[in-house]
Amino acid sequence: MAVLRAEGITKSFDGQKIIENITLELYEGELVSLVGVSGGGKTTLFNVIAGLSQPDEGRIFLDGVDITGRPGQVSYMLQKDLLLPYRTIEDNVALPLLIRGVKKKEARKRASDFFSQFGLEGTQKKYPAQLSGGMRQRAALLRTYLFSERVALLDEPFSALDMLTKSCIHDWYLQVMAQIHLSTLFVTHDIDEAILLSDRVCLLTGRPGRITKEIRIEEPRPRGKDFPLSERFLEHKRQILFYLENS
Repeated sequence: MAVLRAEGITKSFDGQKIIENITLELYEGELVSLVGVSGGGKTTLFNVIAGLSQPDEGRIFLDGVDITGRPGQVSYMLQKDLLLPYRTIEDNVALPLLIRGVKKKEARKRASDFFSQFGLEGTQKKYPAQLSGGMRQRAALLRTYLFSERVALLDEPFSALDMLTKSCIHDWYLQVMAQIHLSTLFVTHDIDEAILLSDRVCLLTGRPGRITKEIRIEEPRPRGKDFPLSERFLEHKRQILFYLENS
């Protein structure tokens, strides 16, 4: 059974359909990317999955349980890290636990248990302005994980990072995902990024947006540094570009 299933999702605003009849499944430990043009409905779909927006039609299931319109069931991370500048990294990361009513001392301890695994050891008492962009994203991802340990929705989380930092954090995120058995639904406009990270790439195209193609990336992990230069990688990229340009 899928960890997460979006079934027949349709959503309109001001009488105009943004997405229509979208069905999507995410299995344990998978990373599935959504790729499409700007304004195609990817963020609208995420808002529905996260329970922030009620669909006109369709349902969302987490481990077989209907969570449609119920926020707080899955994690959701936007492009910006949104760390609170006046809180330490420790307290920023612990925020989801505090919101749930966990005492501050216990929340800090539970959050700190993950700092080493997320490459954040030694940053507990620092403030966001004292961290690099890559470290801030790690902190934001840990906060996201503590919000929900099953499924993470990531909306272009690495787009603001420089190329080298992005490459390092890609490798790191895949390692952490495997260690903590996290399943990820990932929005990106970067086709290379989608191919490098994903088990499957789903193309969301048209007006209203629909999933028109699913492409499986069979390359086993860990994927070698030469994979982006391989014919397999280039064939996936050609295929994605073809469907995006002709849909």
